[in-house]
Amino acid sequence: EVQLVESGGASVQAGGSLRLSCATSGFAFEDYSIAWFRQAPGKEREGVACISGASYDDSTYYADSVKDRFTVSRDNAKNAVNLQMKNLRPEDTAVYYCAARTEDPDRLFRHCTHWETQPFRFGSRGQGTQVTVSS
Repeated sequence: EVQLVESGGASVQAGGSLRLSCATSGFAFEDYSIAWFRQAPGKEREGVACISGASYDDSTYYADSVKDRFTVSRDNAKNAVNLQMKNLRPEDTAVYYCAARTEDPDRLFRHCTHWETQPFRFGSRGQGTQVTVSS
């Protein structure tokens, strides 16, 4: 059974830092890209970052809104993906969740192609972790 479990969410002041973790199990971790998404109340889901499969090239991609502030990385020993967030802003407040590209109809499982615009390709997701940034 594919499982993804996020942790690390908290309430912080603007300018602070947090590290989110996504622990995975039930699939070949190195063969799938993993993306982070977030959703704030009353807003649409937004792609945050994506890291391609380690068996592919481990490339990273970011939304413009978080570029140069967030860093996504793999911990292959723990089958986990981390999202390091710094210089947090109130607009970063949202539920953050990770998702694995296990449902791609084109079988581009290791890639981050269309990760922001076609989140349906990431069929397996966790329950989310709340990040709240106060001004």
